[in-house]
Amino acid sequence: MNKSVCIDGQAAALRIENLDTDQIMPKQFLRGIDKSGLKEGLLYDLRFDSQGRARPDFVLNRSSHADASILVAGANFGCGSSREHAVWGLQQFGISAIVASSYGEIFYSNAMNNRLLLVTLEPSEIAKLMDDADDTGENQIHIDIQAQTLRSRKVQASFDLMPRHRQMFLEGLDSIGLSLTYRDKIQSYALDHWARQPWLKDVAAVTVERF
Repeated sequence: MNKSVCIDGQAAALRIENLDTDQIMPKQFLRGIDKSGLKEGLLYDLRFDSQGRARPDFVLNRSSHADASILVAGANFGCGSSREHAVWGLQQFGISAIVASSYGEIFYSNAMNNRLLLVTLEPSEIAKLMDDADDTGENQIHIDIQAQTLRSRKVQASFDLMPRHRQMFLEGLDSIGLSLTYRDKIQSYALDHWARQPWLKDVAAVTVERF
């Protein structure tokens, strides 16, 4: 995976609180057996009417925000069900970061483990960022992951990241890749564990062979 030290992009304000994962990725787009095609389903009922026509008033349908890659969102973004498809759909749509005052707990874990950056700021800062995002002439946001800072026209702020999440972005790792950085320690633990309790080594394979 690519390393990410900084994320720069055009921002779009999504002024909806408690936007849940069912709205982010509706159930009819979960029928596939892989991750393909989720871009089309992202925020479908907000982007399109019942006839499948694009809603011109929705921010991501406006030509001024067609290239937005950073969402400034309402509180409790990503609440609801645990569907990871919501994260994948956002990434396929071109969203590289979301900035909000709070997130659904499971969505937060899913996003960060898939390296979709979630930045948490105070509501007052979010309000200013939304105003900046609505200004089509000055709606760029710069996020420095290494320094853990964010900058827009009106806002300069710091944010917190768990050390493991910060490492994943800076070193280009997903959750599996991060686990593999501990490969030597894991192998050492396993060897010590089996040396102390040899009857537990490959117990499943041994059981199958007996039958």
